[in-house]
Amino acid sequence: MSHEGIRIVHEDEARRIDEQNRSLPQQATEPAKVRVNKTEGTGMEIDWKDGHHSAWNFTWLRNACPCATCHEEREQEGRRPGEPKKKPAAALPMYEPPPRPVLVSPVGRYAISFHWNDGHTSGIYSWDFLRRHCNCDVCSKKELKS
Repeated sequence: MSHEGIRIVHEDEARRIDEQNRSLPQQATEPAKVRVNKTEGTGMEIDWKDGHHSAWNFTWLRNACPCATCHEEREQEGRRPGEPKKKPAAALPMYEPPPRPVLVSPVGRYAISFHWNDGHTSGIYSWDFLRRHCNCDVCSKKELKS
């Protein structure tokens, strides 16, 4: 809800916004090594300069696409990055091949881009975005506490 430039949010959303705006140490958002396991189809791994290790599967990455269209769609549906779309009720579900990148490209020194097998190409996954959405046990526990 908003009124003349004032937006009222729930406490959990305010915490999430604070977390997103919090600066991370530079070494926490600089990869030491990036592995995209495209041939194996397993996902991407990053060893960060601060010693942390993160890994994501391709399904999570595709569902977490940070482009404006995907971001707005997730917000409207109340989904978090990586959370899949709800499937429409149908008599026979249609087969969808699992998400896989057709092409992977660096974006400067700050991000990576995937061209997905479903034709989607507009997401730019910044190192900051990926670190903030680390799925490891340690980071998942921190998210539960906040």
